[in-house]
Amino acid sequence: MRFDLYFRKNPFGGEFTVFAGLEECIKFIANFKFTEDEISFLQSVMPMCEDAFFDYLRGIDCSDVEVYSIPEGSVVFPKVPLMRVEGPVAVVQLLETPFVNLINYASLVTTNAARHRHVAGKSKVLMEFGLRRAQGPDGAISASKYCFMGGFDATSNVLAGHLFGIPLRGTHSHAYVSSYMSLDEIPDRTLRNKDGSKVCMDFVSLVKDWLCKIQAADSLRNVFGDTNQSELAAFASYALAFPSSFLALVDTYDVMRSGIPNFCAVALALHDLGYKASGIRLDSGDLAYLSIETRKVFHAIEKEFNIPGFGKMIITASNDLNEETIDALNKQGHEVDAFGIGTYLVTCYSQAALGCVFKLVEINSRPRIKLSEDVAKVSIPCKKRCFRLYGKEGYPLVDIMIRESEPSPKAGERILCRHPFLESKRAYVVPQHVEELLHCYWPGSSDKPRAELPSLVKIRSRCMQQLEKLRPDHIRRLNPTPYKVSVSAKLYEFIHYLWLNEAPVGELQ
Repeated sequence: MRFDLYFRKNPFGGEFTVFAGLEECIKFIANFKFTEDEISFLQSVMPMCEDAFFDYLRGIDCSDVEVYSIPEGSVVFPKVPLMRVEGPVAVVQLLETPFVNLINYASLVTTNAARHRHVAGKSKVLMEFGLRRAQGPDGAISASKYCFMGGFDATSNVLAGHLFGIPLRGTHSHAYVSSYMSLDEIPDRTLRNKDGSKVCMDFVSLVKDWLCKIQAADSLRNVFGDTNQSELAAFASYALAFPSSFLALVDTYDVMRSGIPNFCAVALALHDLGYKASGIRLDSGDLAYLSIETRKVFHAIEKEFNIPGFGKMIITASNDLNEETIDALNKQGHEVDAFGIGTYLVTCYSQAALGCVFKLVEINSRPRIKLSEDVAKVSIPCKKRCFRLYGKEGYPLVDIMIRESEPSPKAGERILCRHPFLESKRAYVVPQHVEELLHCYWPGSSDKPRAELPSLVKIRSRCMQQLEKLRPDHIRRLNPTPYKVSVSAKLYEFIHYLWLNEAPVGELQ
């Protein structure tokens, strides 16, 4: 018995999807076994079943199941099987729901992350900040993992960092800033130089001195007045605790009148002691305007006080960002170096599900087809091999499915590629390179070689490389070009032969 797991339409109005969730599927079948407690529960809710059925469940495992899959992190397209699952009918049917569940959200959120990476560009740092808004703790952990796979650089989810080795990034909260009332609340004001050579006995006084210098500076005259001193206290206290990674949230009271000058005063005091502040985070307001004005201040301070590199201080933006807002910022012009993205990313706000399906394609060596009045829902029958054909420029041209008995397509040899259902859509392709897509990741009791499950970092790297290989028009946000998915001439003929055989013939009276 053979099933194909695939999807019918790319998400988010785009023309590509990133496949994810394979490792979790393999872990699931490796540990698939009913416990006595689970058997007892099933007996209580299914009293009509014979004892022999529950004895059968006790002995079930996946030793006779084989799983063939596209490598995780690959760019994939509708109709092409992401996975082919072979094995005893009852066991494989039990795997259907877990597999669809494990692949659906994983691929959806990885694709969402990849789309955010594409619109932000390679040079920007992307941080996943979605823990509090995700659908439960399990959804949050999955989101952190798969957003990293899709091209994000870091997460604020410390548990995900621990479990998966994802770099951690974050800042303090608004509550932290507003919890301070004055500078008098800082009891220990000492801070050792970075090189350990001496100790500054009153870091707070050093910060206050720098704030006065900034307010009196010729290049900044009349720019800064009095600032919020409780915010200054919060920043100074945070810097004392984390002098090597001081990144301040500057919009608790007023970004340009208070947050930025207070940050600069603390950053300059740290500089005196050999430390380099990390930067600021903007979490509200006109992010394009504020980032540009903040950058001007940083450059002015670098020039005024001869502090090399101060003008390049990192500016991070957050505040319900998504693809559209980042695209809008790019069009307006901005000075943001890093984006912290949460709600719209991890909840996949613009599309709730990918819509993976798990369809029977062959049983007892007999191909099966699922028909529908909606052609998009007609399945492609039989055991298939899948290939990606590349052109002269290195871009993939088309994915093609062939029957298992057919010879593999070869580089330099012309092959006819046909749309699975539309007779007039066909083209000859002479590929320069041919890549087989499905590999055995769970051989069951067979002696077939088993493909390696790579590390998360390697899967992320594969995802980035795969996206770079695509033609730009396939991944652009506005009106992307659909990627071609085809079948061989022989498979096309067989699909339509089986279709006619299985479809009942009506009679007009």
